[in-house]
Amino acid sequence: MKPRHTFSGPVARSAPHQARVRVGRQVAGRSGKGVSVISGLPLDEAQLAELATRLKKLCGAGGGLREGVIEIQGEHRDRLVAELCKLGYRAKRSGG
Repeated sequence: MKPRHTFSGPVARSAPHQARVRVGRQVAGRSGKGVSVISGLPLDEAQLAELATRLKKLCGAGGGLREGVIEIQGEHRDRLVAELCKLGYRAKRSGG
């Protein structure tokens, strides 16, 4: 069975292995509800939006793009770091 959608991955402005991608968690200003926050991606707005859509589907959660930072609702840091590493980024968990 063939997948319905194929994704070749975003094309980075700089090499993905050079980017320092951080995956953290924030609860401030969200009534105590946490979101996983991905920052440091060397992509333009369209590529960030495409990657955000892919990551939201992976986690089965909502989220969005705000000021060049991808926000995914809930605690998904480990899953997001694994996926970003698969895509060739040097992703690390940040925070506690």
